[in-house]
This record gives sequence, C-alpha cells and structure tokens, in this order.
Amino acid sequence: MTIAVCPGSYDPVTNGHLDVIMRCAKLFDQVHVVVAVNAAKTPLFTEEERVEIIREALEAKSVSNFTVASTEGLITDYCKQVGATVIVKGLRQNGDYEAELGMALVNRKLAGVETMFLPADPILEHISSSVVKDVARHGGDISGMVPDRVVPILGTMLRNRDAN
Repeated sequence: MTIAVCPGSYDPVTNGHLDVIMRCAKLFDQVHVVVAVNAAKTPLFTEEERVEIIREALEAKSVSNFTVASTEGLITDYCKQVGATVIVKGLRQNGDYEAELGMALVNRKLAGVETMFLPADPILEHISSSVVKDVARHGGDISGMVPDRVVPILGTMLRNRDAN
C-alpha cells in the first residue's frame, strides 16, 4: 500500500488545498493530511478545529482513503511513523517551487521520503490561506475559497482578534 502525506498549516484549509488532496487521493492508496503545528506561529483555528474542518470537508466530497492528523514534530518523522514514502505539495506559482524545493531535498536526506509537486488548478491557484484571511479581515466574500463551514466564522474571528 502506498501512503502519501499532504502536510500544511491549513489555517484555514482552502479549496485549493482540498483540490490537491483530492487529486492526491486518486493517485495513492492512502493519504494522510497532516496539520503541521508550528510553535512560532499563532493560528486562528486551533489544531483540533483544523483537523475537524478538513475531515468534514473531505467526507462531504466523498473522499474515503484519507486520515487527518496533526504533528508538532518533523513531517519526516510522521512519514516514518506511518510508513509514507511520498510527501505531496501543491504549487501555485513559481515562488512556491523555490520555497518547497529546498524542503523536499532536506526531507529526502532526513528520511528518504520523496516529494511530489502537484500544480494547482488554474481556477484556484490565486487562493492562499493568507489571501483568504486578508479578504475576510476586510469584510470580503470568501465563499468558494474555503469550505462552507469556514465562511461564517473566519471574518468574525479575524475582526475580534484585530480589535484586541
């Protein structure tokens, strides 16, 4: 059985992320979507919320060969733990490739895990978690950019955080 890992902070998960995960699920027997917890960052959504939102979104899209988990450690350690042989990363633009290539080489050195890059769907390539948060912060409409569950709560979360 071939196991792939799709890591990310997913704060919040976007429809672009989900597109890459669903395409990955067609290529591999099992896909582990891993919320990477970074102590240096202050996410809007808790680790548990991000895991649950991803799980609900994939179930709603009838994806069945996935596991959603989180880790505070190295993604390569997670890969070793579950027997994953590949990390799948979505690429939106040239800058993504440059940023991800170095990490891919480090991951191969650390654990012998290869990285596969999937280009973003052109319809979704402009969407990132940062863009979504910025649009929501200013009261813009983020429907179609994120799972439906995220839409009503993200703007409120951001405005409340910015008010404090």
